[in-house]
Amino acid sequence: MHNVWLIAKREYLERIRTKSFLVMTVLIPLLMGGGIFGSAFLGGRTQSHSHIAIVSPDLQIATDLQAELEHGKHSKMVVDVISPAGADTRSVLDGELADKQLDGYLWITPATSANARPSFAWTPKAKADIITKDTISSALRTVLTRESLAHRGMVASDVDALMQPVDLDSSQAGKNDDSMSAFYSAYALFFLMYFVIMLYGMNVARSIIEEKTSRVFEVLLATIRPEEMMAGKVIGVGSVGLTQVGIWLVTAIILTSTSLVAHFTGSDVHIPLTAMQIVFFVVFFLLGYILYSSIAAALGAMTNSEQELQQLNMFLVMPLALCMFSLSVVIPNPDGVASTVLSFIPFCTPLIMYMRISMGHPSGLQIAASIGLMLVTIYAILWVASRIYRVGILMYGKKPNLPEILRWLKYS
Repeated sequence: MHNVWLIAKREYLERIRTKSFLVMTVLIPLLMGGGIFGSAFLGGRTQSHSHIAIVSPDLQIATDLQAELEHGKHSKMVVDVISPAGADTRSVLDGELADKQLDGYLWITPATSANARPSFAWTPKAKADIITKDTISSALRTVLTRESLAHRGMVASDVDALMQPVDLDSSQAGKNDDSMSAFYSAYALFFLMYFVIMLYGMNVARSIIEEKTSRVFEVLLATIRPEEMMAGKVIGVGSVGLTQVGIWLVTAIILTSTSLVAHFTGSDVHIPLTAMQIVFFVVFFLLGYILYSSIAAALGAMTNSEQELQQLNMFLVMPLALCMFSLSVVIPNPDGVASTVLSFIPFCTPLIMYMRISMGHPSGLQIAASIGLMLVTIYAILWVASRIYRVGILMYGKKPNLPEILRWLKYS
């Protein structure tokens, strides 16, 4: 244990004194904070300013839609109305699309029966312009609802009153009222854990390659066992990551408790973290880091250069990327079946279970079971990684193939 402590102390002090540690401590939260708060700032102010044309034989629905798109809350479009269409209207509009004079046109075909809706055909200049398409779709729903209510005998003032947005009063919710800040806090901590686990996992692999290249291992192995060296590296590099995360969390809580962030974002955003959330963040960060850094240590021992490591780093990146892609499932329904299953996959547990704890209500039994599964997986990965590490750090030359790695496991 004394040797493990010495290796961990050396790794920790070497890394924490470098300029890159200071730069990353400042740069990563700036980039993450800028991205998250910038998205929130722009998301609340984004309006569509496209120039489109509406072609319809029904002038009333076309002008109503024009008014909704030109003066709506989320739309400041320029809308040309063509009613009725001529024989060459479509070819003229296609020509304007090709010349980039229009962003798209909407062709409305009247309903064939009394109770049916008209059909709508949207032709965009760019297929990726989903904002304009969604804005037109939302405006159409509003216009059709207004027309339907008017046909049932409601006067315009009653229709306007009925269509007004509803304000939800959540003042009785107490501390749960600040749901937006809670969402952004959970979102930020998810990405923080994602980047730190990946970054420091790769750092363990790079550290092993550097010492393997410089032959420092051959000197150290005279007095220290390979398992102690691997444990010291994982603990030392992980302590650096934990130090950095601690600095970021304390800084974020101090900054968001002032009016500085609210001044720039235009809303009262702070980090409503509970003690339980912080404890679980540290627990799942450590479990995730040990799991992925053990894999990284084995990958570093198997390779001889950064180039070879890059060919194998998909074993680290792919499970983490799966967690990132699954956010679209976990955020809308953190206690659903898909979210629960994902949170029990050990390689996804640190990120997904923490997200569920922050946004949902997983039971204590589920949390304990996920931690238990992770501990069993970590033990198995450490068993395999330590045996690959023991042989791999002394192997030079060509990259080992699978049969050779299996022989390492058998003989070590």
